[in-house]
Amino acid sequence: MRRRKLAYGIMMGTCLTLFVLAWAVVRLYSHPAAIAMTVVALVIPPFAAVVANWNIDRTDRRR
Repeated sequence: MRRRKLAYGIMMGTCLTLFVLAWAVVRLYSHPAAIAMTVVALVIPPFAAVVANWNIDRTDRRR
């Protein structure tokens, strides 16, 4: 469980960092790059949710 929470936190932190950097810094130099970073950031949360819930049924059955 701890490893999943850590992975989720890292992925969501990366997502937030990409959003902030894209629109605070990168947009000043390249709008297409900022848009690309935003698209990548939009894809991360669904994968983070999958990672956070990976094998949740298997661990619940042991209890």
